Amino acid sequence: MNSRRRDIESVRGFTLIETMVALVIVALGMTAVYMQLSQYASNAVYLRDKTLASWLGSNVVTELSIQQQWPDIGDETQEREFADQPWTLTIEISETEVDNLRRADVSVAHADRPERIIHTVSALIEPPVPVGFPPVSWTAVRQGPPGGGPGLPGSRE
Repeated sequence: MNSRRRDIESVRGFTLIETMVALVIVALGMTAVYMQLSQYASNAVYLRDKTLASWLGSNVVTELSIQQQWPDIGDETQEREFADQPWTLTIEISETEVDNLRRADVSVAHADRPERIIHTVSALIEPPVPVGFPPVSWTAVRQGPPGGGPGLPGSRE
């Protein structure tokens, strides 16, 4: 019986303090993982919003640059839906030192928080092309001067 009692005493489990320390370590580790996942999720939402706002601002600048009329100088606020979300656009058209250029600043924000601008796109807008102006052909082959030069079309070499 004595040997059996010695065997039981030599086999010990964890004490309550050891178990509590282990639980504290696991809890701290899980808290750190939760915080990292939360930060990853908020960064993903921020990057999505920043990308969508950039696309929307670029689209508006492109629309302004291809209009048949030059945009009027001043400020304008618009509401638009883009990517199934409502957005607020603030468009500011201002003069520049060059007579035939205007500056366009397009600020994009969520419609429910228009004071918190997510992205701003700026561009210089030229006057519209006059009616009847021939379109530019970017595929035309450039011809050299008469007689040409070495390696140019029309060259005598």
